[in-house]
Amino acid sequence: MNFPPELLSWLRGVSRVAVLTGAGVSQESGLRTFRDAQEGLWAQYRPEDLATPAAFERNPRLVWDFYAARRLKAGEVAPNPGHFALAQLETRYPEFWLLTQNVDGLHQRAGSRRVIELHGSITRARCAACEFFPADWQDDANAQDAPRCPRCGGLLRPDVVWFGESLPTAALDQAIQAANRCQVFFSIGTSGLVQPAASLALAARQRGAVIVEINLEPTPLTPQADFFLPGKSGEVLPALLASL
Repeated sequence: MNFPPELLSWLRGVSRVAVLTGAGVSQESGLRTFRDAQEGLWAQYRPEDLATPAAFERNPRLVWDFYAARRLKAGEVAPNPGHFALAQLETRYPEFWLLTQNVDGLHQRAGSRRVIELHGSITRARCAACEFFPADWQDDANAQDAPRCPRCGGLLRPDVVWFGESLPTAALDQAIQAANRCQVFFSIGTSGLVQPAASLALAARQRGAVIVEINLEPTPLTPQADFFLPGKSGEVLPALLASL
């Protein structure tokens, strides 16, 4: 795979790199997107029935079980070559930020350490009442409610961002700082439509960063990108790393 010499020169000369990843990266490991995951039993429900604060208040067991199924599926698949290439890329730069819209934990399993989870993680739960994060929890599949918080007794919920909720303040602040500081910004496997993550590449561009997009198809970001590398991240990233 041949890459533009200008891109390789940039990547060899910079010290601050930010990467934004989306669902396309996880799909290459066999994980379905949120809506694609609504198959079988879950096909009868609307997203509003499974991923909103109101849905959890109305039927916490239903919402918990949906995310438990997604968590189980995420544990059954493995990180793909794109995940591992990003973990290796991290070791090349003094300042490296991996911003992800994915909630499956595959980046961490591949060895990435500087991960900023914009939409949370299905590998964690937090108390809907006191915001406590238990290290583990006991789940009775026959219970009518979600598991209970070991500290206050409130209901535990998946530590993910639902429709109608704001992104975690600390994660968003870190992401904005990364976009403002980086010299190269990668947008990988994301539609470029979901805000506020979609605005990060444009913020980086305004600060003078080189924008690199890796995707199967063009997105709204493509006209603004300095380099568009069509293809699967699991193929493009390892080849790019080898070229450096």
